[in-house]
Amino acid sequence: MKRREKQDINNIFKVFERKKKPVVGDEITPKTIRHVERPIKLPFLADLDEGKEQYGSAEDMQDKWGLSEKQAVLGGVPKNKIIGFLIAFSALILLIVGVFYILPRVLPDLFKGTNIELFVEPVINLEYDDPDYRVVIDSTVALMSLPEPDSTRIAEVLYNEPVKYLSDSTDGYCKIQTQDGLVGYVKSVSLISETDSIEPDTHKYKLIVSDPSKNIMTHASNGTLIKKVMMNTVLYADIKREGVYQVALPGGDNGWIGSSGVIELSPRGMTEEVSSRYFVSSVLTFVNAKYIENGMSIDGASVNGAVFVSAEINGIEIPRTMEGQSQAGVEVIPEPDAVTGDIMIDQILPGDILFLSSPKRAPGDTEIYEMAVCTDTGTLFMVSPARTTVRLRNFEAGDDICDRIITIRRVFSAKVVN
Repeated sequence: MKRREKQDINNIFKVFERKKKPVVGDEITPKTIRHVERPIKLPFLADLDEGKEQYGSAEDMQDKWGLSEKQAVLGGVPKNKIIGFLIAFSALILLIVGVFYILPRVLPDLFKGTNIELFVEPVINLEYDDPDYRVVIDSTVALMSLPEPDSTRIAEVLYNEPVKYLSDSTDGYCKIQTQDGLVGYVKSVSLISETDSIEPDTHKYKLIVSDPSKNIMTHASNGTLIKKVMMNTVLYADIKREGVYQVALPGGDNGWIGSSGVIELSPRGMTEEVSSRYFVSSVLTFVNAKYIENGMSIDGASVNGAVFVSAEINGIEIPRTMEGQSQAGVEVIPEPDAVTGDIMIDQILPGDILFLSSPKRAPGDTEIYEMAVCTDTGTLFMVSPARTTVRLRNFEAGDDICDRIITIRRVFSAKVVN
């Protein structure tokens, strides 16, 4: 009994013993090979000829499978791939041409007259297709009462401003009419007949110069100067980049102008009225400018010229001439002091325009000799006594200026708060 238990234990340990690798020279028992006594005959091999080492007779690929000789040969596959690639590439090219070239030209005609916004054609109303219109090509041009350089300056017209041509004259002058109805003479070389630069509907942006002056350059950066333009010059642009616009110039050229000191509007937009302090701020940019009769630029200004451009860029339409401005806005009548009878100047507000008689006036004289703008209580913007510059002058109640006041006009509404 004990011997049997010991034998069983030895058998258990043999299970965990590793099999010994055969040593070279030892006799290796050959592996058993299974011999098939009866070969299996498969039905699909029944038609094979047992006497021949082949699977079957040759088949006609055309009759059996419908394949041509080229299709049945493996060497034809690469050619088919090349042809397929060429077909796919051609289809891609046709798709690109159709999407980006053909469709944009065909679809608008198909949807013409519909309300589909994508295909609505922009309405272009040409404002200046009359052949009598001209465009100013100089920074400023003097409008003279006669075709003579020493005649009276009625006003000035600005760069890119449309005017109506009336007739030729002598000595290089022509007769024109401004948009606000002034008639006079300007130099013919200062005008051009091409009006593309002033047509609103053919451009994307309307720009109004609000700085005393701006430079139009040949390039967006590091360009050369094309033209120096003045406050209230109107330009039209089609391209807007960071800090600059590409503007259309008279004659068909383009230039670049910085975005600072420029008011951007829609092509037919109008500037909104702001408070009088913005108007005063614009007027003050002309302080110490050279005085020129009816001038309206930093290179030569008058009080009425400074008032005109300053009011226009701040949302108020006003005549260019001193006589026209004396009728603009509403009249302000300051109350006199109860004790002294003098005008209380604190009732004259910044932005109010004063029209004065001559210092050498006769009693009862009501003819307007000059004008001034109140920029602060007791401060006026007016022509210097020597009539060489426009500058600021202080005044007090009881001064001679108060006695010369013919009318005071307030052109900016007190209701506007900005």
